[in-house]
Amino acid sequence: MSDIDTNNIYTQLGLTRTVNGDEKAKDELGQAEFLELMTAQLKYQDPLKPMENGDFLGQMAQFGTVSGINDLNTTFNTMSASFQSNQALQASTLVGRRVMVPSQTGYLADDAPLLGSVDLDQPASKVVISIKNGAGQLVHRQELGVQQAGLVDFQWNGQDANGNSLPGGEYQIAAEVYRGTEVNAGIMYTVVDVESVTLGAGGQDLTLSVSGLGDIDMNQVRKIM
Repeated sequence: MSDIDTNNIYTQLGLTRTVNGDEKAKDELGQAEFLELMTAQLKYQDPLKPMENGDFLGQMAQFGTVSGINDLNTTFNTMSASFQSNQALQASTLVGRRVMVPSQTGYLADDAPLLGSVDLDQPASKVVISIKNGAGQLVHRQELGVQQAGLVDFQWNGQDANGNSLPGGEYQIAAEVYRGTEVNAGIMYTVVDVESVTLGAGGQDLTLSVSGLGDIDMNQVRKIM
């Protein structure tokens, strides 16, 4: 309705427009003003050329569309604020939880084993997990045998082949997936602790700070433990 010169219409109809002290200087047609103008148009229309029904209905439809959009914007803003509050509440409950994320880096804590999974798109005749330290040395090798399609879980207690406990920290994990004579690398997931959560602008872009891996996007999380 912004293309309607409301001041000009009031002048043509011989009406005086009342402007509140806090009203914006730009021309805006509110609901009360619209109804007042419509009533005036009907009252002062030329009896030889009365307003067509189509014109009257068109103006009503135009105003109704604008009013409806304003109501929709108000509703949307309310829903958006509610969604953001809900996101913040859900985010706060993740702190201290464990999540599964795609990574070839696993984190061994001093008081908990390293947990991970291999994602298989089809069955495998054998799956072998290899774990290396920061220097690239193999410290653990684990055969999981025949596996069906889906997530195959594994864990490592932090001990080498001789039963010696290794220091906590980051370790590289990889999977060899055997199907007959064919060997492929498996898609790796690791389980890590959520240390903190950050909400982006407008409640969007939820970022998790996890042990050993730093910041990751919430949409990378495969499973919440």
